[in-house]
Amino acid sequence: MEKWTHFDEQGNARMVEVSAKPKTLRTAVAAGEVQINAETYALIQSGGCKKGDVLTVAQIAGIMAAKHTPDWIPLCHPILLSGVRVELSLEEAPYRVEIRATVSCSGATGVEMEALTAVSAAALTIYDMCKAVQRDMVIDRIRLLHKSGGASGTYERKAEDQ
Repeated sequence: MEKWTHFDEQGNARMVEVSAKPKTLRTAVAAGEVQINAETYALIQSGGCKKGDVLTVAQIAGIMAAKHTPDWIPLCHPILLSGVRVELSLEEAPYRVEIRATVSCSGATGVEMEALTAVSAAALTIYDMCKAVQRDMVIDRIRLLHKSGGASGTYERKAEDQ
């Protein structure tokens, strides 16, 4: 059985020691979606939501969340991020907002959690900004698409699972 990395020999929680690990360029891409109805789609598209520009606010929320991932996820390392990009797009058939976050750093630990946190925060922000119009939105399919760098190498989600 593999040793759990976030517990010591006595079973106590700990942050993994990474100071001896080499610094490498690390990148992660995550995605997710918020399923919406036609009315919500039209409001977002026209900029008619009372709370403001949904896609811009969600984009900023995602970027901010990536920078604060250790505040959300216990035992996660604070990382000096070198880049965070959050892209949102409105899609039809079915109506949804697609979210994609790309995070990078040069460091001793990966940025997968930062990318996933960015997507999650963007999705929650969309929900919050649109809940007055639609309460049955669904946040769905938050997943890691790609990660590179570090000892474990590259991970690429299969195209059919994207």
